[in-house]
Amino acid sequence: MTEDNHSLTTEFILIGFTNHPELKTLLFQVFFTIYLITMVGNLGLVALIVTEHRLHTPMYIFLGNLALMDSCCSCAITPKILENLFSKDRMISLYECMAQFYCLCLAETTDCFLLAAMAYDRYVAICKPLQYHTMMSKKLCIQMTTGAYIAGNIHPMIQVGLLFRLTFCKSHQINHFLCDVLPLYRHSCVDPYINELMIFIFAGSVLVFTITTVIISYLFILFTIFKMKSKEGKGKALSTCASHFLSVSIFYGSLLFMYVRPNSVNDEDKDIPVAIFYTLVIPLLNPFIYSLRNKEVINAMKKIMKNL
Repeated sequence: MTEDNHSLTTEFILIGFTNHPELKTLLFQVFFTIYLITMVGNLGLVALIVTEHRLHTPMYIFLGNLALMDSCCSCAITPKILENLFSKDRMISLYECMAQFYCLCLAETTDCFLLAAMAYDRYVAICKPLQYHTMMSKKLCIQMTTGAYIAGNIHPMIQVGLLFRLTFCKSHQINHFLCDVLPLYRHSCVDPYINELMIFIFAGSVLVFTITTVIISYLFILFTIFKMKSKEGKGKALSTCASHFLSVSIFYGSLLFMYVRPNSVNDEDKDIPVAIFYTLVIPLLNPFIYSLRNKEVINAMKKIMKNL
């Protein structure tokens, strides 16, 4: 295709969730409720960790940053969904599209490394409790958190930079509720093979490294738990690890299915259901999974409520 035959596209229309206009009021209420709970839950958790000195430990520092990134993801995605449900044009410029993808990729990549750091922290706490303060020093905690943010920014910089080699001259309608790279590749009039290869390599490398860290950490944790003599302690540890591992499995599973599965660029039917999980459901559930089952967090909340 040449520019003579097709005008270049600089704006897109997000048509996700618009096939059933009779449901737009219900969808608005559902997504607004999810957005409100997500923001209150995650930002409330960040505020709690910052103000409560007893929560200034590696586990809660990682958790606070995870909540911050989940808030970032929700802010980048949900307001645009709510706007498009009642907007007539549902337009988004190419640069707005890239900015939205950058924020999404930043949040998801950083989350991957933070979840791996949290798994390693739990491994040290359960398997090597006497060496915990030595192995999980404040310096290492800061280095791991900083590394997560650095990696979280490098990955979207590369992917967004590669988008500038593409030109878009096909249909300007994107069958999605957000600007992700896979729908953009389908609208490119330049072969996106290099972009597909790079996202497979970088996303795959991030996922393989962090998933391997999580799996190895939890395997050692399970071995240690099964060696415990106390049934009460064993049940408590298993319950905590099971809820954490469930959240991690859903998060990593949806990302793997979305970006690393074969023929992911051409298979757009599964984009929206999978994206709902890692952009809306996981940020909504994380504060409850990691906090409400935690006595230290609950006690800190009770303390603050009493002081009000």
